[in-house]
Amino acid sequence: MDKDPVDVAALRKEYADGGLDVPDLAADPFLMFQRWLGEALDAGLHEPNAMVLSTVDGDGRPSSRMVLLKGLDERGFVLFTNQSSRKADELAANPRCALLFPWHPLERQVRIEGTASVLEREAVEAYHRSRPRPAQLGAWASLQSRPVASRAELNAAYDAMVERFEGHDVPAPDHWGGYRIEPETVEFWQGRPGRMHDRLVYERDGAGWRIQRLAP
Repeated sequence: MDKDPVDVAALRKEYADGGLDVPDLAADPFLMFQRWLGEALDAGLHEPNAMVLSTVDGDGRPSSRMVLLKGLDERGFVLFTNQSSRKADELAANPRCALLFPWHPLERQVRIEGTASVLEREAVEAYHRSRPRPAQLGAWASLQSRPVASRAELNAAYDAMVERFEGHDVPAPDHWGGYRIEPETVEFWQGRPGRMHDRLVYERDGAGWRIQRLAP
């Protein structure tokens, strides 16, 4: 027997684990992000570097998916992907995008809006060499975002790559690359009681950053 539908309107949780104010912030959003990422790691969150990447196509239709953050410095947030994928097609049409880190157990989220640029090939190849061999083979076997007839077809494509590169290093495919998202805004969100959440935003201001608080 099917269960009764979930009453999503009745799902509630009071946020009361902490607060966030301007004196709590680091000098720039990258340092602040590193601090919160470290706290997420210390708290044992599953894949705290998992983030939602949202893009739009040439007609302005949005799409979102989970990807992994694989690099961070003062230039931006780095991810790697198949550059023949839907996300890559959309970033080519419109490089403006958004990232979201949903750290629910800590009652936190980080929201980032910025512009993506294609990562340097040297960085792509260096990261590819650091990946486990199965992931390297998968980059060759999968035509990401393209229709596939069955799981058996996917398995056959992977097995073909295993055979092709047996006894050899697996190079980075030409179609596999990465992006750096240079942020224009970075928002740090902390849940508070009564839905009076803390929202503190870094915004680009010339060569530096300005900070403002937003109403929840």
